[in-house]
Amino acid sequence: MMITRSISILTSALASVLAVTLLLTTGALAQLSITPPAATQKEPAKKPAEKAKPKPPAAAAKKHEQKSEQKNEQKPEPKPSAASSPAASATPSPEPDNPNVDVVYGAYQRAEYKTTFGLALPRAQAGDVHAMTMLGELYANGLGVKRDYAKAADWYKHASDGGDREAMLALAMMRLGGFGGTTDKQEAVKLLASAAKLGEPKAAYNLALLYLDGQTLPQDLKRCAELLRQAADAGNAEAQYALATFYKEGTGVEKNMDTAVRLLQAAALADNVDAEVEYAIALFNGTGTPRNEPAAVALLRKAAKQGSAIAQNRLAWVLVNGMGTPMDKVQGLKWHLVAKTQGKGDPALDEELAKLSPEDRAKAEALAHRWLGDKVDSPASAGQPQARAVAQPTPFIMPQGGVPGMPAPLPSPAAPKR
Repeated sequence: MMITRSISILTSALASVLAVTLLLTTGALAQLSITPPAATQKEPAKKPAEKAKPKPPAAAAKKHEQKSEQKNEQKPEPKPSAASSPAASATPSPEPDNPNVDVVYGAYQRAEYKTTFGLALPRAQAGDVHAMTMLGELYANGLGVKRDYAKAADWYKHASDGGDREAMLALAMMRLGGFGGTTDKQEAVKLLASAAKLGEPKAAYNLALLYLDGQTLPQDLKRCAELLRQAADAGNAEAQYALATFYKEGTGVEKNMDTAVRLLQAAALADNVDAEVEYAIALFNGTGTPRNEPAAVALLRKAAKQGSAIAQNRLAWVLVNGMGTPMDKVQGLKWHLVAKTQGKGDPALDEELAKLSPEDRAKAEALAHRWLGDKVDSPASAGQPQARAVAQPTPFIMPQGGVPGMPAPLPSPAAPKR
């Protein structure tokens, strides 16, 4: 029995989805790539020499700023999780000109934000663009200083003028959301284009979304695909998944299922949940890749545990029917009940649930309760687990590289029906 998936991602549908999910006016955010590399990693290679560094702000103003801000030590606010924001993976910041600037990142890694601020400020005043970007990070998040989007934007602007691609990305996302000043989409486009040209994959990805959205920029599917390819080649999992969809549907590129599956595999290996589901289906059906049902089931199980309602529904099917895995109707219908709490109902699986013995049905319902965190071991009175608040499924394409610590965007719409 083939697992099928009814998804139509036509050009118009893509544009309409992204017009909503981009959330340009509500400050869409994801993890900023300023996050320093782990202590065990080697220092990354230097960037190409930067032509000109920005002039530091007036000395008097900075002395006053340094005195006032070093008094204010705050704990960081929780950052968005990798699951809610595909921007997720952090990119190590290139090695700055100052060989001792690693002490700034060391302090940042230890969450010593007041110390980080004190070390970064004089270096930023001396023209170090990487220290300027760090100050933007601290102000945007309220780490060691009072959150101040205007100051964050100011420091990002100085660093951007000095050629720092991460600052360009962060400032672009602020301009798109209107944080730290008025919304300026044209400036944001220029910043994203400059950062993408300097090799920032998240900037290329976000610029691709703007070309697909067709609102800020005229829709250009071919240019969108080129930018997605640039980001995908740099290892960006979300870009790999989006580009796979393009190749699958022939959007902006010539249709090529083999290429689509290779991209899905790469994104799945990078833990992109949507790619895991797509690649699992390709493996199960032998589409663009040799058929491998056990591997497909393993991927579905992994994605189901990560909260994908579609994976939960598909896993329920293979377990109930014993496809590629031993039959286990209790476990399968547990996943069916869990998927239903996220709106992924299935009448055929409801019929299978009704056929279970009262004992097995009680087991499936109790397992679903425990998975959902209800803390009960008996069936709900209505014969179905009570659904607690469950995070909405991640839209199939989301913007990346926003400023951490910004107010959360409006609830994202559900992913397209599949």
